[in-house]
Amino acid sequence: MHYGSVFAPGLFAGKVVVITGGGSGIGRCTAHELAALGATVALIGRKLEKLDKVVAEIAEDGGKASPHVCDIRNEDAVKACVAAIVAQHGRIDGLVNNAGGQYMTPLEAISAKGWEAVINTNLTGGFLMARECFSLSMSRHGGAIVNIVADMWGSMPGMGHSGAARAGMVSFTETAAVEWGGRGVRVNAVAPGYIASSGMDHYPPEMAPMLREMAKTVPLGRFGTEAETAAGIVFLLSPAAAFISGTTLRIDGARPQVRMGWPMRVADDKAQARDAITPFNGFHRASTPKVFQP
Repeated sequence: MHYGSVFAPGLFAGKVVVITGGGSGIGRCTAHELAALGATVALIGRKLEKLDKVVAEIAEDGGKASPHVCDIRNEDAVKACVAAIVAQHGRIDGLVNNAGGQYMTPLEAISAKGWEAVINTNLTGGFLMARECFSLSMSRHGGAIVNIVADMWGSMPGMGHSGAARAGMVSFTETAAVEWGGRGVRVNAVAPGYIASSGMDHYPPEMAPMLREMAKTVPLGRFGTEAETAAGIVFLLSPAAAFISGTTLRIDGARPQVRMGWPMRVADDKAQARDAITPFNGFHRASTPKVFQP
């Protein structure tokens, strides 16, 4: 089996795309789709074994990938990693700033150390990666950057540190689009909503009932798939988005638009079977998060 992308075969032939957090979840799925479309993907993460597994999957499917261990919160490590990728592959055409992480806790319980850890992972690390990819490669020949943020519009109660970081990344996206546009570099963001990704397996077991109920707050009545998120990322990297920069693409089933006082009408199984909202899952190696398994 091969990745069932909706995009044209060979669309990214000859291109090199860096993907942080490429060892799992949305990053892994995006890496598979880009590789299936002809790109060479450079996967960045903190655990070599996870990266090696994805590299092996991509090679088995006929694609090209390389693993690069790096803590994106460390400026010197990022400089060395991006320089190594340029030395190995010659250039960088795209960057997917996907690495991130957070934990559930109320604001009053967040320590300065915990706050800084989440900000450094979800904001500072993305800035460092983008700056180095631009400085060492894209500033000379152009390129496209996609920053992965989150549904933080209106608030992120229980994850205030992540909400602050993601909002900062949206602002960084808009500023970088202006400053780097003159060099032919486009910068956009993708904001996934409730996505059935392997990242959910890292939440504590007591959150499982809440996670399973969350689909009832989405007008389309379900969680999104990793492949639906990857498709948005790939579009923004593609030539079809050549005049799109400084924007954030939400992939969330209209969940942030739900308002108190308006009768909530969630799509049922019959509605979800209609072509317009039928789940798309072109990722042939996708697996259901444990929280949703019987």
